[in-house]
Amino acid sequence: MKYLIVGLGNIGDEYAGTRHNIGFMVLDAMVQASNSFFTDRRYGFISQIRYKGRELILLKPSTFMNLSGNAVRYWLNREKIEPGNLLVIVDDIALPLGSIRMRSKGSDGGHNGLAHITSVLGTNEYARIRVGIGNGFRKGSQVNYVLGTWSPEELEFLKKRLDIVIEMIRSFAAVGTELTMTAFNKTGKIRGKDTDQDKTAEQIRD
Repeated sequence: MKYLIVGLGNIGDEYAGTRHNIGFMVLDAMVQASNSFFTDRRYGFISQIRYKGRELILLKPSTFMNLSGNAVRYWLNREKIEPGNLLVIVDDIALPLGSIRMRSKGSDGGHNGLAHITSVLGTNEYARIRVGIGNGFRKGSQVNYVLGTWSPEELEFLKKRLDIVIEMIRSFAAVGTELTMTAFNKTGKIRGKDTDQDKTAEQIRD
């Protein structure tokens, strides 16, 4: 069985370490933990990892965020993988910093990368893991926020959450979306105030 695991982000030094690149960050951590590496291939950087007899093809698209669907479609077709075996990792400003949520399908939620993938594939029925990056920005400054870099405190906090995402990816390949959601969505949730902003994240930004 083959699975395509896609971490969304933007290539280039100017985007390295930005909030919008959390998908890259997750896959980098997973590859490092697996003693593997990425190679520069068509439409993206590829790493192949085996887990419990499954082949996980990890993809960091080199198409930039707004054209992510081109890379996803190419590698699905090349490896003959159905959308049911596709998992996409994205950032989400609607979730508190470090909160993790998996869904089996759904809208793009205003995320340009997901929107392009859905448009190119012609379906929104593919799994995705949303990693919260918080919403600590003033009205009208969303772009600057998501393309901004993490503070050292935020980065240290997030690194502790990445292990959960990596375990969710492995679980997705081993037992599927529904069982993974049941096992991990409660663990990945960070409870905040009525504003849905996590107390830890608020303390970090103060």
